[in-house]
Amino acid sequence: MTRKLLSIEDVAAYLGVPKGTLYQWRTKGYGPQGRRIGKYVRYRQEDVDAWVDEQGAA
Repeated sequence: MTRKLLSIEDVAAYLGVPKGTLYQWRTKGYGPQGRRIGKYVRYRQEDVDAWVDEQGAA
C-alpha cells in the first residue's frame, strides 16, 4: 500500500491553519514532524494525526 506524502498546503487545509503558521511552527520546532524531500517539506499522514492526538481536548 502506497501512501501519499502531504504537502504544506495539504496539512494547512487539514488543520485549518494558514501555510505561514506551519512554516513558523517548523522554525520553532512545534507542529507535526515534517521531512525535507529535496527542496520541499512533506508530511506523513500518521505523523500529523499523532501530533493532533497529542494536543489533547480543547
